[in-house]
Amino acid sequence: MAVVEPIHASDTAGMLRACFERQKAAYRAEPVPSVAQRKQDLQQLRAMLNDNREAIIAAIQADYGTRSRHETLFADIISTAGGIVDAIKHVGQWSKVQKRHVDLSLYAGGKNRVVPQPLGCVGIIVPWNFPMFLSFGPLTAALAAGNRAMVKLSENSRTLAKLLMDLSPKYFPEDKVQFFDETGDVGIEFSQLPFDLLFFTGSGATGRKVMAAAAQNLTPVVLELGGKSPAVIDRSADLKQAVQRILFAKQFNAGQICITVDYVFVHKDQLDAFLAEAEAWAGEHMRQIDSEDYSAVIDDRAFQRLHDTLADARAKGARVINLHGDQQPDAANRKMPLHLVLDTTPDMTIRQRETFGPILMVLTYDSHDEVIDHIRDHDRPLAIYPFAEDDAVIDRYVNDTMSGGVTVNDALYHVAQHDLPFGGVGASGMGHYHGREGFETFSKMRPVFHQAGFSAMKLLQPPYGKFADRVYGALVKLKT
Repeated sequence: MAVVEPIHASDTAGMLRACFERQKAAYRAEPVPSVAQRKQDLQQLRAMLNDNREAIIAAIQADYGTRSRHETLFADIISTAGGIVDAIKHVGQWSKVQKRHVDLSLYAGGKNRVVPQPLGCVGIIVPWNFPMFLSFGPLTAALAAGNRAMVKLSENSRTLAKLLMDLSPKYFPEDKVQFFDETGDVGIEFSQLPFDLLFFTGSGATGRKVMAAAAQNLTPVVLELGGKSPAVIDRSADLKQAVQRILFAKQFNAGQICITVDYVFVHKDQLDAFLAEAEAWAGEHMRQIDSEDYSAVIDDRAFQRLHDTLADARAKGARVINLHGDQQPDAANRKMPLHLVLDTTPDMTIRQRETFGPILMVLTYDSHDEVIDHIRDHDRPLAIYPFAEDDAVIDRYVNDTMSGGVTVNDALYHVAQHDLPFGGVGASGMGHYHGREGFETFSKMRPVFHQAGFSAMKLLQPPYGKFADRVYGALVKLKT
C-alpha cells in the first residue's frame, strides 16, 4: 500500500477552510452554470473515471488487500459510469424552469414557476466499501445541479484518495472539485465547515456525529446509513432461485454492503430445503477464500468484529454453518468464509447490530404477520427483499412495512436503477439521490411568483368595508 504523509493537525482546518473559501468565491462569481457547462463537467468526471480505470482498480485493490476485480468493475466502474451518462442525458430536462398553477382568481394574471438553482458549495463524505460509486455518485448529482464540491474519502481508502487527489486537478479546477484524504482529524474539521449541503454515507454512529457538527451551522444533511435489511422467502417463491440470489448478494464484496441481506426469513416448513439449496449453491459457486477473486474484510478491527460475532453466537447456543466447508477464517489476510447462523436468540450480538460481513442469520416464521411485526418492531432498514410469486404477498410486504427501498425477487439491484431515488428512512438515513431526485437534492427548487400589472388584492386593502366582507365571505365558502 502506498505510504501517504499525514497532514499535521494544525494545518487541517486551514487547508479545508482555504478550499471552501475558494469554492464559495467561485460560486458567487458564477452562481448558475449553464447546462452546457454542467454537461462538460459531467463529461470530465466520466473521463476521469474512464481514463484512469486500471489505476483506480489497482488503488482499491491495494486498500482492501484483496478486492475482486470483477466486483470493482461492476460496482465501482460500470454502475458509476452509468449514473454519469444518465445525468448527461437528462440534465437539460431536469434544469428546466417548471410552470405551476396560480391559485385564486384574485391573482389572475400572475405567474408561478419553480427555478432549480445550485445550492453552492457542498461537502461529500465517502465510505470505503464502494469508494468510487459512493463518491462519484453524489458528485454526479452535485455537478449536474451546478454546484462545487469538496469530497473526503475514508481512512481505509488512502491509496485511492491519493490517486484521486493527484488526478483531479487534471480534470477540474480546485475551485470546482477537490478530493481529501482522511488522516485522523480531517473528518471532524470537514463536518464543521458551513457547507450549503453535507452528504454523508456511512454508519449510523458516525452519521449522528456528522449531523451534530453540521447543526452548528444549520447545514442541511443527507445521511445514507444502513441497518439490518431483511429478506423474506414466501412459500410461493422459487426457493432455489431465491437462495442463489440471496447468497450471491451476501458474498459480494464479502458482505460489506449497506443494503446487503442482513438476515433472511424462511418458512419453518422449508428450512431443510433452504439449507440444502444453500450448501449446493456454495459448493458450485463459492471461491476458495485464498482466491484473488474473493474480497477481503477491510481491516483487522472489522475482521475481529466478525470473528467475535460468530463466537458469541456459538457460545450462546446458535447453530453456525460454514458454507466454505473446511476452509477456516484467515486472520492474516482478513478472509472470512460465508456463514449461516441459525437458532439465534435476542441476546446475541448478531441480533442486535448490522453484521456488515459474510454472515447470514436465518430466522424461521409461521405467518406473514410474524415477519411484518418483527420488521416493524425494529429500526426501519435501508432495504427489504421479499421473494414471492404471489403479488398479494409482495404488496403486503411493500405496504405494511417501511424501508429505504425494495427489490422484489432479488437483492441489491434497486440501488443500480438510475431513475429510482435511493435513500434511507429513520435510522437508515434521510434524503435521496440518483437521477432526478439527486439533482433536486443538490438544488434549491426555488418558488417564484410574478404579480400581474393589476392585482385584485388592491381592492382588499384596509380600511376594510362591506366589499371586503363580501369577497372574504365568498372565499370562505369556496375554499373551506
